[in-house]
Amino acid sequence: MTLTPSHIIEYLFCPRFTYFEYVLCIPQHEDANYKVMRGRTLHDERLDRNKDYLRKRLGRPGAPVTDKHLDQYLTNELMRGVVDEVLEFGDGSMAPLDYKFAEFKDRVYSTYETQLYCYAWLIETNFNRPVDRGFLVYTRSNNRVVELPITDANKGDVKRAAEAIFSIIDRNFFPKATKAKSRCVTCTYRNVCIK
Repeated sequence: MTLTPSHIIEYLFCPRFTYFEYVLCIPQHEDANYKVMRGRTLHDERLDRNKDYLRKRLGRPGAPVTDKHLDQYLTNELMRGVVDEVLEFGDGSMAPLDYKFAEFKDRVYSTYETQLYCYAWLIETNFNRPVDRGFLVYTRSNNRVVELPITDANKGDVKRAAEAIFSIIDRNFFPKATKAKSRCVTCTYRNVCIK
């Protein structure tokens, strides 16, 4: 078994999410969520439309975008994921680019950041190239592109979260709930969780 960025995001939301879904095998039902389904459809449409488009303006001076890999399935010993676009730059670095069926409202959600950190770790593992930034395309804001820095600490945090998830699953360990109790209101497991 390997994890996806969604597993990491759920764990960071609340470690008990991992326990309910992967130890007790109580499924969550996200397929009914319109935004999730619409986002998946849009993702496929964007990839078809942008196959030949190279985002040259995302490069740095002396390090233009030189190539890209579309819909790239990547895996390592702990994680797997499909990156919408993996960009290559003239300085040898790479970066993930991810489409979001969302509007940009002057802030980037932590879930989007975490997903990019996961992709950065996967890219470094598979291509053996440095990743120090990532890009989000907000399709409901005229395809606005937002660049985010990615540090070694960000990638390390993702790896530690993956290791913690496997510890919960392997040991059948019931972890402490999140300290952010406001998250419990919208949690799909709120009816089975001990408060």
